[in-house]
This record gives sequence, structure tokens and C-alpha cells, in this order.
Amino acid sequence: MPRLVRVDAHAEGLSSRPLTLSLVQDASAVVGSSGKLASQLLLDELDAIQSKGSKEAYLCCVNRGILDDALIEAIDTDRTSARRLLEAVTRAVSLAPDAPSCWPLAGHPEVAVWPMDSESLLRAPAAGGEVPARALLQTALDEQQWPKAGSCAAGPACPFCGSRERLSRDREQTSFLQILRWFEVASGKRWSFRDLFSLMSYLLAGHRVSSREASLDPCEWAAMLVQKDAIAQRGGKPSKDHSTAIFELVASHYQHALFHKWDRDAGPSLLREIKELGLDDDNTAMGLQWFLSSRRTSYLPAMISSSLEGIAELLDPALTDPNIEVQATTNNSFALRELDVRFSRSVTEGLDYIRKYRILSKIEVELIERLAKLDADLSIGAIRRRRPTSASNVQRFIRDFAGRLTRRALGTKTAAVLDAAILADFQRVIEDAAGDDLYDVAQEVRQLLNHNQDFEISLTTTFGQPLPPSIRRATLVVPSRPVQPLEGDKDGRPASPICFLRVGDSKSSQPIALTYDLFKAVKELEKGMSVASLPRSVLALLDTTRARLSGPIVRDRLVLDQARIRIGTSGQEVVQRRAGFASRKEGTGR
Repeated sequence: MPRLVRVDAHAEGLSSRPLTLSLVQDASAVVGSSGKLASQLLLDELDAIQSKGSKEAYLCCVNRGILDDALIEAIDTDRTSARRLLEAVTRAVSLAPDAPSCWPLAGHPEVAVWPMDSESLLRAPAAGGEVPARALLQTALDEQQWPKAGSCAAGPACPFCGSRERLSRDREQTSFLQILRWFEVASGKRWSFRDLFSLMSYLLAGHRVSSREASLDPCEWAAMLVQKDAIAQRGGKPSKDHSTAIFELVASHYQHALFHKWDRDAGPSLLREIKELGLDDDNTAMGLQWFLSSRRTSYLPAMISSSLEGIAELLDPALTDPNIEVQATTNNSFALRELDVRFSRSVTEGLDYIRKYRILSKIEVELIERLAKLDADLSIGAIRRRRPTSASNVQRFIRDFAGRLTRRALGTKTAAVLDAAILADFQRVIEDAAGDDLYDVAQEVRQLLNHNQDFEISLTTTFGQPLPPSIRRATLVVPSRPVQPLEGDKDGRPASPICFLRVGDSKSSQPIALTYDLFKAVKELEKGMSVASLPRSVLALLDTTRARLSGPIVRDRLVLDQARIRIGTSGQEVVQRRAGFASRKEGTGR
């Protein structure tokens, strides 16, 4: 496919006037470029199209990297016309609160641009229609494209056919898409079509690191693992391939492929204690150890590894508040603590409690039953007396592993992920067209930035420096700075994926982004968390905002008329009078 395709729209009967369309479907392509870089080709095309007038139309799909390279090239080679156009495009597709119109491009009425990465594929289009991500998922789950029921080589143990069956249900599908949307909300990163294609492939067909197994059909690969596990079930000598087979099958279900993180450093210590207990001939114990050790090396697809790591860190159902109540079935709900308490006593008790809700797949139940047997064996006197501390450690680890496995299966089905309530509130704020919720958040941020009714600026340090001892500090104190929602220009632009707040007033005002970390901090402070416990990212954002406000404030005459300088811890203040400056005792007015 050549980089540029030209179509005579008038000759093809697609236009009533003379019009030629030049189409570049991917600006990073360099086919037939005679050694030129993609950025140089883009500049050549822009120069050519601007000289041809209204009889030529140019449509180009370009990523931000090529756009930046082309702008740098235009500056270096002094291509003024292209530079001005690219600068306007870069400003228009930015996420800045004051970004200008995209469609048409501000200052260039004959040009239109549209940032495709600002709109979520997990929301219905503004013009109506189906959510793009749901349409993509339903295409991937199309029953006609899968083995007929009962014909899979791996049978009911196949994780991929099992995942397809689960995700075909409305509840599981809705929860899965909600989890993906919450990741967007928390991370600020949008799922692109490329990301979603890769994710669906990974969840429904697996990812095999071994080149020897990569060519196998997913169901054939699962069938091979079932055969290997059969050897382990018959009590064969433990081996990495046979003992880990059931763990790999369970880990390939979409819920465990999505929330994939386990304790990577547990393998060596677990192996030492297994050997001390004489369990190195037990397939379940050794399989668990080998499975955990395999997670110490790269095992995720490179294309989406960062997103998968982010999902596991931000939303892991295994870390959800135990007081959260989940709707396990239509008529049954329970608090997660009920699950945790039972698994902490024994794997068997936890499994017996959850089994009746039919949340787990057959292969998940099989694995937990084997862990339950190993847990029970560790309570036997002969094994426990040998190394009681090691037995307790291994037991505790097995129970935690089984509990996390169950929590992830339940949490993915019901969208009971970490901080689900806060994520739902934040999603409502950023999707609220009226902005009422954002106004409430702005008032909470105001309390964070100000100290009581004052805004304080250090006069003895610059941004990033540590504060001197209290007795040596000089602090400029001005009236508290207001915080209000910042309304950006929505004409000719997609809805911004980020909400902004305006801090301060008049010339000293500054915009700040309402990040998920900041919103979460506000919610946790409402529940009684100490300001000293705020995450570093939030403290850095607040400190940066204060520093950005400080510069304009110390030059703003209107603000300084109401200011005072606090000196050390003596209680003395310096205030401005008609004849100059005067010292007074803090709080006395004289």
C-alpha cells in the first residue's frame, strides 16, 4: 500500500465540482519515499496542498510523535508556513484548558483536525449508537467463530471457551467494560482501537511466551495442559511442565489474565519451606512455587503490558475493602469480609462458602480443592511437628492465594474492584455536563490549598527547597485563594477527558488538573484521613500549584494590600501602613 493515495472525486461522480482527494492513511508510513523520513514527507505534503487551493483536499491520519517531529523539522529548516500550521494543530489537539477550536482549526478556517485519543471508546458516541468497545467485544465473542459447544479439545477446562461463555452474559460483559472504563478514569489514558484489539486477543486467546507453543491453536494449547495435568493428578513425579499446568489453565481465564499480579518474590522462600516440610514430592506445592517463580520473568504481551500492569495496580479486586458488599447472585449478597474470614481459617471452609454461589469455574474449583487438601495436610501432626513455623507460613500463603483467586473471580464478575465507589464518583464528576459535582470538589480542594482562611507563601525558600527551621521562616500571608471549576471552550472540540479547576483570581489565577489521585485524596480526607498521609503525587501537585500562584501574587498589588508577613515563631507580623511598614503582634491588630 503506498503512503499517499489520490482519488479524482469529480471523475468518480463523488463531487459536483472539480475535486481531488489525497489520502494518507498512516503518516508514519514511508513506502516509496526515496529515503525521506515520515516527518519530512508530511511537510512536503503540507507545502504541496497549500499551493493547490480549493480543488485539492488532503486527509491525513498522523500520530503525535510524527506531528512533533514534523514541527521540529519545520523550525530547523525555516519552513514558516508549515511551522505555523503545525503549531496551531499542536495547540488544538492538546489537553490544555485553553486549547483553541479544532474544527475548524483556529486561525486556519480551511483546516480541520480531530484528536482521536481524547474520546473514550467505552462511551456511546455523542450522535448516538452502540459503545464501540462493546461492539468490538461482541464481535470477538461471536459464537459462530468459536468451536461448537462440547467440541473443544480441552473440554470444560478450556479457559478461553470458558471466558467466551462468561463474557457473553450481560452482567459479566457490563462489569468487564466498566472495569476498562474505570482504568481510563483513574489513569487518564484512553484505550485505543489497537489497545482493545490486543487486549481482547490476549484475554480470549492467551499469550504464550514459549516459541515452541506459540503456533498452537488456543484450545489445542489448553488441551495439552489438560493432558499434562492428568499426569500430575495421577501422582507423577513433580515437574515444572506437569505441576504448573492447572495453574496456567486458571491464570488464562480472562479475570486472572486481567488481574495477573502475584507476589513475585515469594517463590524462593516458599521453595525453601516446602523442602523443609518434605513436600517437594507434592505436585500442588511444587506447582504453586514454580508458577510464582515464572512470574519473575516477562510474561505479558509487550503491546499492552503497561496497561495490564496499571489495571492490576489500580483496580485489583483482591485489595478491595472487606466491608464492601457484593451481589454474588440475583438474590444473594454478602460483605467480602465473610469470604476473607473463612479463607483465613481454612481453604476448605472458604471454598464451601463460595461454592454455592457458582461463581468459580470448574477448573478454578479443582485448583482450590487441591490447595485445600495441601492446607489440610499441613495441619497433620507428623508434618507440622517437623517445622511448625514453616508449616504455618506455607498454610498462610496457600490460604491467601486461594482467597485472592476467589476475590478476583468474584470482583471481575461484579465490578467489585479496588476503590470502586470513589471511581464511580470520579467518573460521574468528569462526565457531568452541568458541573455541579465538580463545584463541590473545588471547595474541598480550596481547603487543601489554604490554611484556615489564609494562603501562605514562603519568602525564605524557592520551590523544591526544604523549609528552614520554624524560627527562621518568613511567610507571606494573604487571604485564602478561591477555587472554582474552569470551563474550557467546547465549540469545535471533543469533550475533554480531564476536568480543570481555576485557583486564585484576577491576574494571579492558575489552572490545575483534577487528577484521580487528587480526587481520591479529597474523598479520603472527608473520611478522616490525615493530610500528612496524602500520596506524594498529590502533595507534589498541591506544592506546585502553590508555587505557581506565589509568583503572580507577590506582584499583585490588589492582593498585597491585604497581606502580612509572619516572622518565625515569635508571633510578630509585618504589615503595610500608609507611611511604610510596621510590626505588630499576630492577632492583636496593633
